[in-house]
Amino acid sequence: MKRVLLTIALCVAVSASFAQKKAVSEAQSIAKGNNANFNEARGLIKNALENNDTKNDPKTWYVAGFIEDQQFSAERMKQLLGQQPNEDVMYAALMNVLPFFEKTYELDQVPDAKGKVKPKYTKDIKGILGANHVYYINAGAYYFEAKDFQKAYDVFQQYIKISDMPIFKGEKVAERDSNFMTVQFYAAVAATQLNNSELAIAALTRAKDTDFRANDVYQYLIYEYQQVNDSLNVERILEEGLKKFPEEKFYLLNLIHTYIYSNRNEKAIEYLNTAIAQEPTNAQLYDVMGRVYESGLKDYANAETFFAKALEIDPDYVEALSNLGRIYYNQGVNRLGEANMINDTKQYQEESAKAKDLFKKALPYFEKALNQKPEEREYMTALRGIYYNLNMNDEFNAIEAKMNIQY
Repeated sequence: MKRVLLTIALCVAVSASFAQKKAVSEAQSIAKGNNANFNEARGLIKNALENNDTKNDPKTWYVAGFIEDQQFSAERMKQLLGQQPNEDVMYAALMNVLPFFEKTYELDQVPDAKGKVKPKYTKDIKGILGANHVYYINAGAYYFEAKDFQKAYDVFQQYIKISDMPIFKGEKVAERDSNFMTVQFYAAVAATQLNNSELAIAALTRAKDTDFRANDVYQYLIYEYQQVNDSLNVERILEEGLKKFPEEKFYLLNLIHTYIYSNRNEKAIEYLNTAIAQEPTNAQLYDVMGRVYESGLKDYANAETFFAKALEIDPDYVEALSNLGRIYYNQGVNRLGEANMINDTKQYQEESAKAKDLFKKALPYFEKALNQKPEEREYMTALRGIYYNLNMNDEFNAIEAKMNIQY
C-alpha cells in the first residue's frame, strides 16, 4: 500500500513539474503570436519564475525576457510603420528585458552533470540585446525629457551594463564611442537630479575621464562634493579641473575662494597673481587681492595698493571704493586712539592732525560709495564717524537723521 501511495505522489510531482514547464512554453508561444496577449504570457511566466521546478531553469528566465522584448518590438514596429507607439509601454518593456536576460546568462553558464558548460540561450540573448542596444539611448532621452530622472538614470545604466557584458567583448556594442560617452554623461546628469550625492558622485567620476563635456562633469562633481561637505575632494577636483581646463575661470576663482576661506593666504595670493596675469584689467581680482592682504595678512600698505589699482581700472567699482575708504578710516581711528593716550599737548595735536588727514582721505570714497548704494548702512556708519571727527556738523546731523529714519 505504501509503495502505491509513493508511486502516486511521484506521478503527481512529475505531472506538476511538467505542467510548469509546459506553461513556460505556452507563455513563449502566446507572446510571439500575431495577436499576442502579453499580460497572459506574463501571468504564466510569473508562476514559473516562482515555482521550485522551473525557477532555476534558464529557459524560464529567457522566456520572461523574450516576452518583454516581444512587447517592445511590437510597439517599435508601429513606430517603423509611421504609427504612434505607446512609448510608456514600449520603453517599460525594454527596461524589463535585461534583468531577466542577466539571470538567464548566469544559469546558462552552470556546468552540467559532466562539468561541461553548454549554453542554450546565450546566442539569442546576445542577438536581442545587441539589436536593441541603441534603443536604450532613445528610452533614456524619453524619460529625461519627461523629467523622470530615476528611470532615465536606470535605462542609461542598462545601456552601459550591456556594453560591459563579456559576450560583447571586442564587438561594436562594447565600443567606447560617442554614443557610450553621451550615455555616461546623461546618466551622470540624471543622477544629479535624484538628491543622492553618493550616486551622483559615482556616475560623475565614471564620466569625467571621457572627452564628452568633461568640463561640465567636473563642475557637477564639485557641486556634489560640496553638498556632502567634502572639502578635500572639492579642492582636489578644482585643482584637476584647472590643469585640464586652464582657460576656464571657474576653477581658478573657486580655488582662490577656497584658499581664502581656509586662511591659506599665501596660496590665495599665488593663484590671484595667476588670475591677474590672465586678466590684467579685471578690477575685481585686484579688489580680492586687497582683501587678502587686509584681512588675512594685515598688510595694509599692500591692501591699499591693490584697492587703488582696482579703482584705477574702474573708478566706480563700489566694493573697491568702500574697501579703500575703510583702509584709511580704520587707520584714522587707530591713530586717533593712540593720540588720545598722549599727555603732551603738542604731540597730541600732531598725532590728532594725522588722524584727521586719514579721515579726509577716506571721506570721498565713502561718499561716492553711498551715492551708488544710498541705503547701505555700512557706508552711512563710516561717514557718520568721519563727519564727527572732522567736525562737519551739518553733514553729521543729516546722516544721523537718515539713519534714524531707516530704523
